[in-house]
Amino acid sequence: MFSRSAAGDGTKPSAAQPRRHKMKAALVAIAAVLAGVAAVVGGVYYVNRPVHLRIAVGPPNSDDVKVIQSIAQTFARERKYVRLRPIVTEGTSASAASLDAGTTDLAVVRGDVELPKDAQAIASIRKNFAVLWAINTGKKKGGVTKIEQLGGKRIGVIGRTQANVRLLNVILTQSGVKPESVQVVQFTTTGFAEAVKHEKLDAFLAVGPLNSKITADAINATTRDGKEATFLTLDTADAVAQKYPVYDSGEIPAGTFGAKPVRPDDKIDTITFAHHIVARKSLSETVAGALTRELFSVRQTVQNEFPQTAKLETPDTDKDAAIPAHPGAAAYVDGEEKSFLDRYSDYIWGSLMGLSALGSAGAWFASYWRRDERVTNSNLRERLLEMLTASRKSTSIDELDAMQAEADEIMRETLHCFEDGAIEEGSLTAFSIALEQFHNAVADRKSYLLETGGHPALSSRHVA
Repeated sequence: MFSRSAAGDGTKPSAAQPRRHKMKAALVAIAAVLAGVAAVVGGVYYVNRPVHLRIAVGPPNSDDVKVIQSIAQTFARERKYVRLRPIVTEGTSASAASLDAGTTDLAVVRGDVELPKDAQAIASIRKNFAVLWAINTGKKKGGVTKIEQLGGKRIGVIGRTQANVRLLNVILTQSGVKPESVQVVQFTTTGFAEAVKHEKLDAFLAVGPLNSKITADAINATTRDGKEATFLTLDTADAVAQKYPVYDSGEIPAGTFGAKPVRPDDKIDTITFAHHIVARKSLSETVAGALTRELFSVRQTVQNEFPQTAKLETPDTDKDAAIPAHPGAAAYVDGEEKSFLDRYSDYIWGSLMGLSALGSAGAWFASYWRRDERVTNSNLRERLLEMLTASRKSTSIDELDAMQAEADEIMRETLHCFEDGAIEEGSLTAFSIALEQFHNAVADRKSYLLETGGHPALSSRHVA
């Protein structure tokens, strides 16, 4: 009669069940911790993962290509946040076109070429100078000494890009010379030395930095066989800069291209323009700011190999700049670059919300599993009350001992439930009262049975 369990399955309640629940709870806690660690690790990786950007630069074998390749290698070697993948093009116009088409993320372009409408500057990598010189033989009079005298002449332009021809036309127009009155012959940057031998040219235009080997080689190649270079000054350089915002006025110091003989023998006024690294407006401000910051962090390293990178400059952040600065680059220049918390507060908040949700889910599961313990404990209380009633009618001391042993097991199970948090202190107090009544009932019944000799029917004593 009293061998069935509280669950009604014919077996006694076991203390193994609470231990299984404890194990489940422990597994939930471990899973939650592992999930939290995974979330943190994943978040750290996400915010610090390298960003790979394609950058168009050309023409092949130019200084720009070599500089960008060196910067890309340095970024990779120093494990920078931004990684560059150079895409070599035919020239700056082609680079600008690739940026406009969306096939690259960045482009190295001249300031005087047509750019995509949403192109914004990240940095200026160098400044180019327009160098114009005429070829005169000995002390022969009548040679070209001024730009105004170039009308009707043949002019060699170093470089196949049409941007150099447009630059020549600007110089001529501003000096009162009609561009259509001159004949232009273009050379590649590597093939002009041989070509000039077969061309009867009166003047040359080269464009590049003051330390450009291409410009120096071109001057040397055109001044052989007793020929002399007469460098032509642009007196209207300031006016050109005012009229065309992409240009600036500049000065070529005496002796820039040689000391014996001194070339030029006096300073020369000319116009300049910059080569820029540009990006589309859609590039993340965080990425643009990091790129700008990292460019200047490696400048000294790259400068050891390419001295021209010493001219690396931050973009013009003025509102009326010819090429507007990217907001991310401008933030770096102005010292307003967002901090780590500013940049990733959304991610941090999202992670905290995720962990909170994970904790809530864990709590729900723990509550769900404790439900089994609560059901078990409820059945155990019902069983204890049954035994309380049965003990008052029992006719066997052995039977009472069996119920006492079962009550001890019920007590252990109840204490396990309390430790697991399945029942509250109030429920434990109620159970304690019932258990005390049971023990009193058993003690009374045993005394009664001993008094009657195990035959309660023979006694007139009544049990309440």
